Amino acid sequence: MQVLQGDAARAALTRTFSEIPVPQSVLARIEQTFGEPLTPEEVVSRILADVRARGDDALRDWTERLDGHRPEALEVSGAELEAAQIEPELHEAVRLAIRRVRAFYEEQPAHGFLQEGPDGTLGQLVRPLGRVGVYVPGGLAPLISTLIHTAVPAQVAGVPEIVVTTPPGKGGSVHPAILVAARELGITRVFRVGGAQAIGALAYGTASVPGVDKIAGPGNLFVVIAKRLVYGAVGIESLPGPTETLVVADDSASPRFVAADLLAQAEHLGAEPVLVSTSRELLIEVQNQLDAQLEALPEPNRSWARDSVLSRMKIVLAADLDEALDLSNLYAPEHLCLLTRDPWSLLNGVRRAGGVFVGEASMEALGDYVAGPSHVMPTGGTARFMSPVNVRDFQTIISVVGVHEETLRRIGPPAAVLARAEGLEAHARAIESRLTPAVPDAHPEATLEAMADVSEEATSGL
Repeated sequence: MQVLQGDAARAALTRTFSEIPVPQSVLARIEQTFGEPLTPEEVVSRILADVRARGDDALRDWTERLDGHRPEALEVSGAELEAAQIEPELHEAVRLAIRRVRAFYEEQPAHGFLQEGPDGTLGQLVRPLGRVGVYVPGGLAPLISTLIHTAVPAQVAGVPEIVVTTPPGKGGSVHPAILVAARELGITRVFRVGGAQAIGALAYGTASVPGVDKIAGPGNLFVVIAKRLVYGAVGIESLPGPTETLVVADDSASPRFVAADLLAQAEHLGAEPVLVSTSRELLIEVQNQLDAQLEALPEPNRSWARDSVLSRMKIVLAADLDEALDLSNLYAPEHLCLLTRDPWSLLNGVRRAGGVFVGEASMEALGDYVAGPSHVMPTGGTARFMSPVNVRDFQTIISVVGVHEETLRRIGPPAAVLARAEGLEAHARAIESRLTPAVPDAHPEATLEAMADVSEEATSGL
């Protein structure tokens, strides 16, 4: 167990923002599928261009080629949506998650304002997006929570139409849990298409899949690249990468709980678990717990988690909790778990994180499902400048300006000065035209006659 301290810890937790390495297995599959060595960017560019050019036919071809099934009907029928059934216990868990996430986001201020004062009226109009696309990964398992945690904030924002795309499973069907969750959310349009081709369909629109104003939801490397490439044609809520959790723990923390929280994220492919503690003894005990809990996991979860722990886990010994928080803010984790004697006292020192999970009863895994806030959070250090998915992601803000004439006379001249300083004479004159009364023409009749003469000359050669 390598324990990092001081400058070595700061260096290890400083983000370099390099491209995510592409596993050799992925490159080999690309060459097998396409018959030539291509980069993931080249693959995605080909798929997007084909979807843009051929629409539904391209979606069917790429779904057959990459997912092993050719869907004649891209959209899940209303009958299939209504017929989907899951176990009662899971169904109730879906309902609980929807209720709690909705209740959380209904507390978020989501309205504009018009402020009338002596200078006039200034304000903001807040308007929901017209149509949002939610991408739900479905490769290894149906990510029911992803649908809930992206669609509910959009609904609270007032988005009138949400469409869902998700890869088809065996036989071309969509997992019934995804359909049940969509039904509980009141979403009626679900498409059995995934990968970069789904992002292209949502961005450009096809005969079957409507184009959207914004795409939300995580995905694999190809989905993230596709979201990056279509940005501008459509809005993108984020470019989520592999998940990460940073646990800050002192000598009061339970090694069992610390290890459990680290493994909960480590079982995601490519995850990066980080432990920062003020206690060397705790670090040793956590390592023992990691070994024991790893062995108790079933496959393939054990292999996934072991890869994350052995390849990417960072263990840091901090001098005190102030240094621990400083390191956390440097790293800007997606998830920050505070497992200390008095975790609430640390909250004010948190500056950069996607979500903070305070105390042993508030494990991050709970936040993935039913705590309330969306689990779609900034990764890769982007918590420095980004926020978790929220209501504002699905709204636009329109500024309103309505100043009084008296105000214009006071603030107009300085505005004209600024305009001329920027070399924008027409801007300055547009302002001053309201400040200076118009000068009437001395001989309007002569002006009209001159205009008539010009018109006659212009048409004389026709």
